[in-house]
Formats: sequence, C-alpha cells, structure tokens
Amino acid sequence: MKQFGTFFGLAFSALLPLINPVGDALVFLGLVGPAPPDVYRTLARKIAINTTLFMMVIQLIGTAMLRFFGVSLPVMQVSGGLVLAAMGWGLLKDDAPQAKAQPAATARVDVGLLEQKVFYPFTFPLTAGPGSIVVMVTLSAHASVGGVLSAAEAHAGITAAVLLLSAAVYICYGRAPALTARVRPETAHGILRVIAFVLLCIGVQITWNGLDALLKVR
Repeated sequence: MKQFGTFFGLAFSALLPLINPVGDALVFLGLVGPAPPDVYRTLARKIAINTTLFMMVIQLIGTAMLRFFGVSLPVMQVSGGLVLAAMGWGLLKDDAPQAKAQPAATARVDVGLLEQKVFYPFTFPLTAGPGSIVVMVTLSAHASVGGVLSAAEAHAGITAAVLLLSAAVYICYGRAPALTARVRPETAHGILRVIAFVLLCIGVQITWNGLDALLKVR
C-alpha cells in the first residue's frame, strides 16, 4: 500500500490548488447567479461526475499519449515538473484577490442554459483546467513505472484523490452561496498560497526525478 499512499498524497496535493473547490466556488457563484438551492445541487452533482470521468480518461490515456507522440517518461517528468513548479510559483506571487461583484438579486436564471454549460465551462476549464491535465498525464506516466501490482496501487491512489476532490467540488459548488458568505476571499487566498508552496516543491521533485533518469541514461 506504499505506492497507494504516495500517489494519493502527490495527486491530492498537486490537484487541490488547481481544482481549488473553495476558490472556484466563488467564480461558480458569479457565473450561475441567484438560483434555488436545488439548482446549485444539481449542477454541482453533474460537474463533480464530469470532473471524475474527465480526469479518469486523462489518467487512462496518459501513457498511451506519450507512446503515440514518441515522448519518453523522463522528458515528460521534466516538462510536467517545470510546469507544476511554474504554476506553484505563480500562485505564490499572485496578488490579493479583489472583491467580486455580487449577482443582481433580480437577475433570472435559465436552468436549461446552465445545464448546457455543465462540461464547458463549468467542468473544463473552471474546475479541471489545462494544469490539471498536465498533472494527470505526468502522474499517470510516473505511476506506470514498475510492476503491475505497483502500478495498480499507484493508479488507485490517484483515482482515490480524484474522487475525494470531486466530492469536495460537489459540496463546495452545491453550497456555494452559503460557503462564499462565510469564507472571505482573503482567507481562501491565504490557504491557497500554502498549498501553492507544496505544489512548487512537488514540481521540483518531479523535475529532479526526470533529470536523474536522463543523466543515468547518458
């Protein structure tokens, strides 16, 4: 179970600041506007399911994509690690959040139109954007190294992290009005900066693993 725990921690730590359920709930609230609680819950459930399926597809085809394009695992590790480190650094340097305009109370919500936006833009790129794709492809390729049992445990750890984060998306998005009324943007931003430092460290570690493999080959 060592690989399960290792990749669960890596996937959860790397994806949390990118999926960012609490922070994105603020954006989600602004996009949806005033709506009954059941509308928020329905949209949140569909977004959470889509996020899980989307991330699982990326995980399954990650290694195949590398083989198709002729990209080696160490090169993918270096590239993906650098991207993650850059994202972490960018989040650390990000300015304090500005106050968001609240939706007008008199605005009407077209439920049918909102449901058409469940995948785009609510799932992609709001919830699982390009950064999440990089993380999943990198971790998937890294998890596929080793024996069958080891790889299975690693992918199971990644899957568990995705399921947990999708559950967090459902809770935060479904309760977006109540959540955003209690959590100040400054507080969410402070938590995000701590997680961004962890993301930076993970990116550096993945990059180092790739460089170490390339140096040994040479």
